[in-house]
Amino acid sequence: MVREPHAGQKGETVGVAAIVVEDLHKCYDSIVALRGVSFEVADGEVFALLGPNGAGKTTTIEILEGLRARDSGRVEILGFDPADRTTSRMMRERLGIVLQECAVEPFLTVREVLARHAAFYPTPIPVDQVIAAVGLTEKADARVKSLSGGQQRRLDVGLGIVGRPDVIFLDEPTTGFDPAARRDAWELVRALRSHGATVLLTTHYMDEAEALADRLAIIADGAIVAEGTPASLGQRDVGSVRIRFGLPDGLAIADLPIAAVTVDGYVEIETTDEVGVLHRLTGWALSSGHKLPGLTVERASLEDVYLRLTRSAVLR
Repeated sequence: MVREPHAGQKGETVGVAAIVVEDLHKCYDSIVALRGVSFEVADGEVFALLGPNGAGKTTTIEILEGLRARDSGRVEILGFDPADRTTSRMMRERLGIVLQECAVEPFLTVREVLARHAAFYPTPIPVDQVIAAVGLTEKADARVKSLSGGQQRRLDVGLGIVGRPDVIFLDEPTTGFDPAARRDAWELVRALRSHGATVLLTTHYMDEAEALADRLAIIADGAIVAEGTPASLGQRDVGSVRIRFGLPDGLAIADLPIAAVTVDGYVEIETTDEVGVLHRLTGWALSSGHKLPGLTVERASLEDVYLRLTRSAVLR
């Protein structure tokens, strides 16, 4: 079963497509859940699928995992069609799935749960190695029912990776984690990627998507409304920036060398020529001996772009 290279952004080849979704449609009676969703995930890539509740994200993931039938369109995971029951076992042996909620026997220990799950796969990762990777070494012999919510979520991640999968679905993997546990989970995702795994991630945390994803897509109202790298999505990398600083002592805003406004006691300048504006501003400050307290340059955040695109889709 051969997987062909696919075109990436601006037509460049980004490698073999581990996941292919093409013109995917799904309806529930009169409700249209998916309306022509298309995207590809390259082999070894971390790809984030973002969207508000009800946008079609969960339906897309369930179709990819073979848990729900599609109405039309093409879907491939590692060259397999998730809807083909004759190859579903071969496909599942190469998948790792971390759902938002996993049913785990509460009276088994962490080690027992992982060992039993590992037995379903031909070449699993050693159980103790998985326990260490998800930060549960001290809880290895504790019963699942005694784990905190965050610890149970770590166990969910362990169950998703113990089979040494080629493709991993991480559905809201850090929900309920404290800040330290979230950062540990991020390092685990990076480690999986460095070992060649392809990761499809869903999350409501924009900082998580920005920290982990090579590329991402935003789905809203059943359709992909934007796709690209975290830095370029919605033209973040070429759009206007906001230069912000405190007004130097003894000066009025009219004394500045560039037109500006005041917002919440700070001077703000919005421009698409940040290099030129900063050169003029800092050159003036240095030559006249003025300080620019709290000088910052702010570009639209991923959250700003996400909210703009999803709200626009809803209002269409």
